[in-house]
Amino acid sequence: MQPAVEFQHISKRFGAVQANRDVSFSIESGSIHGVIGENGAGKSTLMSILYGYYQADSGKLLINGQEQQIRNSHEAIVSGIGMVHQHFMLVENMTVLDNVMLGGEGGFRLASRRKEVEVTLRDICKRYNLEVDPLDKIQDLSVGVQQRVEILKQIYRSANILILDEPTAVLTVQETASLFEVLRLFKEQGKTIILITHKLQEILEITDEVTVMRGGTVVGSVVTAETNKEQLAELMVGRPIETQLPRAAYAPGDTVLDVKGLNLVNDQQVSLLKDLNFNIRAGEIVAIAGVSGNGQSELLEILSGMRLPSSGSITMQGKTLPYAGRKDADGLPAVYRERGIGHVPEDRLRDAVVKNFSVMMNSFLGYQKKLGKTFGLLDYKQILSNCNEMLRKFDVRPADPHLRIALLSGGNQQKVVMAREIDANPKLMLVGQPTRGVDIGTIESLHARLLAMRDAGVAILLVSVELEEVRALADRILVMSSGAITGELKVEEFDATRIGLLMGGLHKH
Repeated sequence: MQPAVEFQHISKRFGAVQANRDVSFSIESGSIHGVIGENGAGKSTLMSILYGYYQADSGKLLINGQEQQIRNSHEAIVSGIGMVHQHFMLVENMTVLDNVMLGGEGGFRLASRRKEVEVTLRDICKRYNLEVDPLDKIQDLSVGVQQRVEILKQIYRSANILILDEPTAVLTVQETASLFEVLRLFKEQGKTIILITHKLQEILEITDEVTVMRGGTVVGSVVTAETNKEQLAELMVGRPIETQLPRAAYAPGDTVLDVKGLNLVNDQQVSLLKDLNFNIRAGEIVAIAGVSGNGQSELLEILSGMRLPSSGSITMQGKTLPYAGRKDADGLPAVYRERGIGHVPEDRLRDAVVKNFSVMMNSFLGYQKKLGKTFGLLDYKQILSNCNEMLRKFDVRPADPHLRIALLSGGNQQKVVMAREIDANPKLMLVGQPTRGVDIGTIESLHARLLAMRDAGVAILLVSVELEEVRALADRILVMSSGAITGELKVEEFDATRIGLLMGGLHKH
């Protein structure tokens, strides 16, 4: 049988950046093939060539044994190739049905056409256990169901080759398991899946073969059943990965943050946070574990000054953080930063960077007042010098301060955000999903940075859906469910089953 996809000596350059260099490997028909590598290794560029977003500078692309020139995404779809992006391509105020039909309405008889498509979609959902109602609006669906809608779109378009880019980055454990069931059904139908992910455990669980990229080239292709996490990690980064990072003995100091009776009720009178009481001391990492959507995001927004609580008190180093009596949170984030609060938001593209600004401009956002000024103007020479030092210390690739930050990979964007917040020397660090969409080498680096801050006496609040990350970093663990704290554990009491029950609100302690 001919391979479903074959890359032969593919190269692609963007200015000074060689994204792909002489890439050659094949993907068997009817298989699930993993493609892994560090952020900036060239994975997404290669898949964009396959999907027609880019054209290779040199090399050949073969689909089912036939050389193809795919010049745009429409030609990719005609060739039976579908792609589910990390950031979904859905119109939120439209129904599932309308999103699937968008761009392929098929004439003016929309009413009868919509009915035909609805019947087809319900049949596909039943066949693949997608559990999606075509008449639901996207804005009313969870992230996991929205992803199924993206897969539904590709099946409806008769995709035989499906590319998934970081498909589990924003999914819960349960949603990931559900996705994998769908992918296995897809494979049973004889279709081919290309899975791009940073999560090595998922690669080992779901794929048949895996190709490893580093620096724009292929450094290895292995049968999944014949490899392990350690071998894949070393292939990715070119060195062994340290799983047990050094940390000083747990010896917390004075209380830095004290939260008492914190409540948040939204405009619809729904209680999002319910009587939260906790503290964080200098030199400790307190992690909040829980399924996304249980109040963690709202808590980070309040503690960083982005949102006002309905009631309760927040004190930092014995002084009340200003918010009481205010009608809005305008200006509060700047005040909180001046108090010594650093913040790495959960959604870096929405809340942490300005996509059209350069890396240099993003490197000081929120800290303009701390920079030296000349005649009331920003000292760009100093800013550039600071930025170059950040890029060097955090190994941001490419290390170009003038590059638009949107052109960096997600992991390198995260490094810039972390560098900016750490460089400000905060007393309290709020960190939301620090390694979402980040490769294993960068995870090691960011974890080491957070532990070094902790050892230097910084108080850190970590929000993460990754239980392994919680276990690796936390001194204490708070579990949240439905806006309330349902339990507290020391890290030495870590028990995934117990935490899972607390996350579901099924057990209180």
